[in-house]
Amino acid sequence: MEKSGARLRWGAEQRLEFIEFRLFWDGSVNRSDIKDRFGVSIPQASADLAHYRELAPDNIRYDSSEKRFLPTPEFRPRLFKPNPERYLAQLRALADDVISANDTWIGPVPAVDASPVPARRVEPDILRYFLRAVRGRRSTRIEYQSLNDAWPDPIWRTITPHAFATDGLRWHLRAYCHIERVFKDFIISRCLNVGDLGEPGVAPEDDIEWNTFFNVVLVPNPKLSPAQRKTIERDYEMENGRCELRVRKALLYYLDKRLRLDVAEEQDRPKETPIVVANRAEYDEVLKRISY
Repeated sequence: MEKSGARLRWGAEQRLEFIEFRLFWDGSVNRSDIKDRFGVSIPQASADLAHYRELAPDNIRYDSSEKRFLPTPEFRPRLFKPNPERYLAQLRALADDVISANDTWIGPVPAVDASPVPARRVEPDILRYFLRAVRGRRSTRIEYQSLNDAWPDPIWRTITPHAFATDGLRWHLRAYCHIERVFKDFIISRCLNVGDLGEPGVAPEDDIEWNTFFNVVLVPNPKLSPAQRKTIERDYEMENGRCELRVRKALLYYLDKRLRLDVAEEQDRPKETPIVVANRAEYDEVLKRISY
């Protein structure tokens, strides 16, 4: 952010960025928007708009008929970098009722919805307990219901968790299992009860699959037409017809399932699996070695 004179207070910086955010994403802003969002007076909101006009005179104009400030045709963001992923993530959170409109800077919220996904129940006290264990590098006793045939009923086991991860649908703990003596994943919603914290098992640094990465090279499905492949290249911001994802080896299995990479080359309808793995041999070799 460019500043003149003394450094602006953090609150003032936020309000100036808010003005630019609204100009860019919503196409207008006025004093009431600033007053309602930050709880400042109308004179202070007017001063903020005047200050923004001093900083970026080519970005903003006043429309007397609408009684709002609008972006000029020459508008260029100066105080923030527009982030479409963040904006859309907030729309998704609004659609899922995870946040309210007051938790965002979005003005009039467009019609938005999301394909529903069954919620995975996570008890607040259990999550808080696991946060304590991870932060304190402690082991914990959990009553866990596995879907593994070897454990048909819930059992108590000791684990040493060190990280949280999600596949986009569920959250799990990455932890060392004191029974199986391996690092593996424990789905939080399947933890029925928790016991006392204790001494840790091995250190987080020993979880090789968590601490090492693999570069997955993705390319358009060759079964698509040339024009369709070009569209996929643009969709995924590919360069020279490919993109690389740096993935923790411990999360590779979930990427494989989420993007349907496991069936992409066998699928007869390429539009349903528009990307495939280019470095397939190395990918399969890593995938078959990981624990989850």
